[in-house]
Amino acid sequence: MDRIFILELEARGVIGVYDWERQAPQRILVDVSLFTDIRRTAASDSLDDTSLDYSALANALQKSVEQSSRHTLEALAEDLAALCLEQPSVQRVQLRVVKPGAIPFSKGAGIEIERQRDVEFPPR
Repeated sequence: MDRIFILELEARGVIGVYDWERQAPQRILVDVSLFTDIRRTAASDSLDDTSLDYSALANALQKSVEQSSRHTLEALAEDLAALCLEQPSVQRVQLRVVKPGAIPFSKGAGIEIERQRDVEFPPR
């Protein structure tokens, strides 16, 4: 399985449990690794054979963060992972969501999750 990644995608969204955190959007960084098969695109070297539009997915992730109003990074990460798995070619996703400045004297706090497409056993 091959991996496509997007690093430090920046978005602003309402996140947090305290009243002051919910007053204005905060900076949120997202790293995402998408597991898919890139052999067809690699062989043809043609955008027509790509199974994933990186730019469109990045825009969708930013929009999702900006429209969310989650209390926890855990819930936001689940939302973003589900969005990634809506892409037909993505079999698995690793996602990291960081809230810079969340903890004094640190670069930030965050969460990492890994999710994969549900597989039915036995297949129908």
